Amino acid sequence: MKEKRAELKEQIPAEPARRKRSRKAVFLTWLRKIHLYVGLWGAVLGLLFGVTGILLNHRAIMKIPVEKTAQKTVQVALPDKQFASPQELSAWIQQHLQFKPVAPPLIKKEPARNVIWSGLAMQQPEKWSVGLHRPQGAINAEYFVGNRFVKLDQIDATPIGTLTRLHMSVGVNAFWVLLADTIAGSLILLSITGLLLWTQLHTLRTAAVLTTIGALCWSIWFMWAV
Repeated sequence: MKEKRAELKEQIPAEPARRKRSRKAVFLTWLRKIHLYVGLWGAVLGLLFGVTGILLNHRAIMKIPVEKTAQKTVQVALPDKQFASPQELSAWIQQHLQFKPVAPPLIKKEPARNVIWSGLAMQQPEKWSVGLHRPQGAINAEYFVGNRFVKLDQIDATPIGTLTRLHMSVGVNAFWVLLADTIAGSLILLSITGLLLWTQLHTLRTAAVLTTIGALCWSIWFMWAV
C-alpha cells in the first residue's frame, strides 16, 4: 500500500509556482498606502488651513463680519536711563509688560533725516520700531530717540484672529513654519500620487496627464512672462 501511494504521488504533477506580482502592481500598492497615510496627515491640519483660508479669501469681497483683532494704543513713559540700541528697548518692553513673544522680535532702525513739514525743513530724530509677535496677539513699539515716552500698539487677536495668524505663520516659531510646510508638501504629494493612481500607469492616460500638466505650466509661465 505504501509503495502504491508513493507511485501515485510521483504521478501527480507538482503544483505550479505562484506567479510573482509584477513590479507595476507592487508600485501601485505602495502608491495607495502613501496616498492613504499622507491624506490622513493632511486632513488633521487641512481643516484649520481650509477654514481660515476661506475667511482670508472672502475678507474683502464678502466682508464677513468677523472681528479678528482689537487694537489699543498707549504712550508709556520711559525710565531715566537712555537706551543704547533698539534691542535694549525691546528687552525693556518685554520685561515691563510681561510679554514674551514666540517669534524673534522684528526690529527696524531708521536714521535721522531732514524732512519737509508744512513748507519748513526740520530734522527728524532717529526712529526705532520694535515688533513683538505671538499667535494670540502682538505689540508694536515706535520710539524717536530723545523722547521720554514710547508709543505702543497692542493687538489682541480673537479666536478667529489667532487661527488666521497661525494660517499666515505670524508670530510663530520655526517649528510651526516647518509643520505648515509639511501640509503644503502633503498636498503636492497627494496630487502626484492621485494622478498616478488614476492613470494606473497606462501609457495613454499617463501621456494625457503629462500633456495637461505641461500645458498648464506653460500657460502660467506665459502669463507671468507677459
